[in-house]
Amino acid sequence: MTLVLGVDSSTQSTKAVLVDVDDGMVVDSRTAPHPAGTEVDPRAWLAAYDDAAGPLLHRAAAVSVAGQQHGMVALDAVGDPVRPALLWNDIRSAGAARTLVEEMGGAQACAEAVGSVLVASFTSTKLRWLRDHEPAAADRVAEVLLPHDFVARHAAAPGTRSFTDRGDASGTGYYDTAGGTWRPDLLAAALGHDAALPEVVAGGAVAATTQDGAVVAAGTGDNMGGALGMALEPGDLLVSVGTSGVVSAISPRPVADGSGVVTGFADAHAGFLPMVTTMNAAGILDLQARWLGVDHAALASLALSAPWGSGGVSLLPYYGGERTPNRPDAVGTWHGLTSTTTRAELARAAFEALLCSLADAVDQLIATTGLEPNRLFLVGGATRSPALRAMAPALLGRAVTLPPPGEYVALGAARQAAWALAGTADPPSWGRRSVEELAPPGDSDEAAAAEVRAAYARLRDRT
Repeated sequence: MTLVLGVDSSTQSTKAVLVDVDDGMVVDSRTAPHPAGTEVDPRAWLAAYDDAAGPLLHRAAAVSVAGQQHGMVALDAVGDPVRPALLWNDIRSAGAARTLVEEMGGAQACAEAVGSVLVASFTSTKLRWLRDHEPAAADRVAEVLLPHDFVARHAAAPGTRSFTDRGDASGTGYYDTAGGTWRPDLLAAALGHDAALPEVVAGGAVAATTQDGAVVAAGTGDNMGGALGMALEPGDLLVSVGTSGVVSAISPRPVADGSGVVTGFADAHAGFLPMVTTMNAAGILDLQARWLGVDHAALASLALSAPWGSGGVSLLPYYGGERTPNRPDAVGTWHGLTSTTTRAELARAAFEALLCSLADAVDQLIATTGLEPNRLFLVGGATRSPALRAMAPALLGRAVTLPPPGEYVALGAARQAAWALAGTADPPSWGRRSVEELAPPGDSDEAAAAEVRAAYARLRDRT
């Protein structure tokens, strides 16, 4: 049995899966936590990698790392961080994002240059914040990496040069996504001076080897890794309900959406991964459960006992600001509370708000790209909730496919590792696991859901 190791270095933890190259089945796995917060010493990720992946490495013929997108890992001349890494969900660079977009000639020009309109999550905006707020640290920056780059280099033999892939590079703000090349001029404009960037390695190529001689693949961003792990095909929509909410699709063509709603990323192969992202997703339910003093099972039961529309209660769940729509300074807004509002209605309103936000993202992706969806896959820990499952088809407006639970980002990294090991033109085909189909909504649920979405839209548009 030949095994490969896929690693997901996410916001919250490192997850490592050991996978059989013949059929993609996971034979072993380990996890290790990451520190909380929107800025983290990136060396903590290396310790988590050693903890989670280290005991499995001796069994693997190849390894690949997928990691959280966008984060800024700024290193000095000897390779030490000049400050803690700023993560994708750190919004302090929102003002810098607006300034950089203006300097690039406006939103459409920005999208045409790098594939997306810059918002606070993009690496270049964090570099501009560093230049303006911590100039001494900015002056020391000799190299800029993404989180997955930093961990993947650690996985390789000592002395290996830095490397990345086109998928993760497309989320930096200084990479020409359509053309496939770095834009060092944009990095210098953001940081105030030049800095080294990693080599961009093709998805199926060997980027390096470990100290023991195992193949190290290029790795990629977490969303690109998830698409690989799901084996997405053109016509598939993937809705992920995790720390963030993500709606993505495989496209043969690059996207340059000047409205900023759709980010035009590259995928981890040869195509593109247009995406709409929300900052608030599963955390909406976590917060509601905490407020009501219940666990998630009880939260779902409460929600399912309330009617559509939550007794007139609507929620705009922008608790940590929001990326889509781009409102980094927004806060959560409740509307329609009365002296008769029940706990069940509060619980249901949280689910309805989460799904309305994701439904907006689905509609926006379809409208901007012109893609015709054949299937909608729903993944993420929140999909275990019976309330989310019950409401999803009606509020998303279509049949929903639930793949079996799994670490799809880590599995995608493993698939890339197997691809590099094999040296083939395309990733291995491991077949699809059994799925659960949620039926499309009936007429009554569809009408009720339309009213919920209309109430949500009124609150969204007036705020």
